[in-house]
Amino acid sequence: MRDIPDEVQSIREFTTELIVEAVVRCLRVINPSAGTGLSHILPPGMSARFRIGMSLAQACQDLGYQGEVGYQTFLYSSEPEIRRLLLFLVEKLPRDASEDASQPVGKSTTLHRAIAATVKEQLAVPWVPPNCRTPRLQLLQGSCLLKQFQARPLVLPRGSGPSSGKLPQERKDYFVQFLPPVSAQLPRPASFAPSLLEHNAADLSAAQEWENEWKSQGLGSRMSPEEYRQWKNQRLQRRLLDQLRQACPQAGPAPQGATARDLTQLLGTFSAGQDRAGALAKGSRFTHTQHLAYKQEAEPVTQIQTLPISRTSEQELQERQAAEVAALESELGRLVREIEELEGQMATLGLTLIQVEGEVRQRQLGVTELEQTLRVKGRTVELLPDAENNMAKLQVVVESSAQRIIQLAAQWEKHRVPLIQEFRELKALHDSKELESSRRLSEIRELHERIRTAADEAKRKDDLYKQLLLELESLPKDVSRSAYTQRILEIVSNIRKQKEEITKILSDTKELQKEINSLTGKLDRTFAVTDELVFKDAKRDEAVRKAYKYLAALHESCSQLIQTIEDTGTILREIRDLEEQIESETSKKTLSNLERILGDFRALKQENAALLSRTRET
Repeated sequence: MRDIPDEVQSIREFTTELIVEAVVRCLRVINPSAGTGLSHILPPGMSARFRIGMSLAQACQDLGYQGEVGYQTFLYSSEPEIRRLLLFLVEKLPRDASEDASQPVGKSTTLHRAIAATVKEQLAVPWVPPNCRTPRLQLLQGSCLLKQFQARPLVLPRGSGPSSGKLPQERKDYFVQFLPPVSAQLPRPASFAPSLLEHNAADLSAAQEWENEWKSQGLGSRMSPEEYRQWKNQRLQRRLLDQLRQACPQAGPAPQGATARDLTQLLGTFSAGQDRAGALAKGSRFTHTQHLAYKQEAEPVTQIQTLPISRTSEQELQERQAAEVAALESELGRLVREIEELEGQMATLGLTLIQVEGEVRQRQLGVTELEQTLRVKGRTVELLPDAENNMAKLQVVVESSAQRIIQLAAQWEKHRVPLIQEFRELKALHDSKELESSRRLSEIRELHERIRTAADEAKRKDDLYKQLLLELESLPKDVSRSAYTQRILEIVSNIRKQKEEITKILSDTKELQKEINSLTGKLDRTFAVTDELVFKDAKRDEAVRKAYKYLAALHESCSQLIQTIEDTGTILREIRDLEEQIESETSKKTLSNLERILGDFRALKQENAALLSRTRET
């Protein structure tokens, strides 16, 4: 910034042009990209001045200024606002290189500076077409340093977490003695970073999925995490067993207790079933085609090799081979078509077989019902010859059955009442336990939510701590702490002295007020006694009557004098308050700002009138 004139002694004397120039030049130093588009010279037009004021206010807000700032801050400024704004911009100014060099630097600062210097150097190099690049530019701007982001699977020590239980000794020995390091597991060094990133992303995704599943389904199952994982594994194993049983029906029915066998044995059974099927197993069309092609090609080649070469020329041999290949291809096509037809017929026959089996099952059910009906009717026919005796026997059996039913009902009623009572008690207990479990489940969910909130808060505070640590490293290291401590102690001692003086003044004021109150009370009591004594004698003596009048006039005059003194003190206090307000308003330059606003308003009206006249002329 240019030199400040000698007549400017404080910020109060800064003009609008000087304020705008100071702010623009500070912005250019702090953020060159934001300050290059701003002019430090105010234009004569009012609309352009308003635009510059708004641009400066927006630039200051982008830098993080928290105070109120607008175009009026620069065009109609006040001393406190301009002082706060300039202090903020001065704190944002970058330090000189000499100051940075004189401070002790850590490893992180050195690394950051080296990265910044390298990036700045590469950004300063202009882009050059590939055909015009030098070897150095080809190294910087070419694609030779680019590596393909290709991840490889990694084997890392696992199973030692709290959710995986205790790590077995065999696995621990394998991890310690035989597992190669991560860098040795990859075929190329370029895959090291992508593999680690992919592995970490997979772990994070799995942990997030497990947490979401546990909160959505695991908590509702009322099982521990280990029990929930074991239940999931068992369910997955059962599903795989069902799928494999459906895929290999030729393996035969499973014996009792076979559901607990290992998945490897079931796969072996499935493979053995396929091996036993042999030629009955239906392969794919490609398998049949390849088998037939190789089978048909093997024999002609043998025949061609057994032909005597001396009897045919090479051309005839090639023609014969071509004819044989064509014949084999036609034969292969015919066989493929036959296979397709057979497959279609097999599918049709399979559907027909399914339908026939369904009809057979239905007819078997019908036959069973008919047999049952036939047995009942046959028994009835056997009882017809001696119908009366049989009816009497049936009546006796029915009556005895009814009596037995009544007895059983009475016995059941005796057992039912305590059972119903016990059922109601158990149901009430179950409902109470259900409510308690629901309440505990909601408490667990709230606790998980609090844990997540606390983790987010801890992460936020950790980030804030790192940011403050970086700011601490960037602060100047050559400032002595003792100077700050001494200054703080001085400020504290001054505050203590001021507090003691204020306390002393308050105590003196209280004592003075007490003394005034006691004197006022004493004066009132003395006047009352004197008034009473003089008033008694005034009835008999004329001189005493005059003295009583003078006494009353004196008391009234003294009261008026005291009231005048109190009013004078109140007026003096109001005068001091008004003077402070006047000084505050004077520092804000309200009158001058109002005059400037009126002048700017007149200038803006003139500009609008001129623009309107130009518009009408055009």
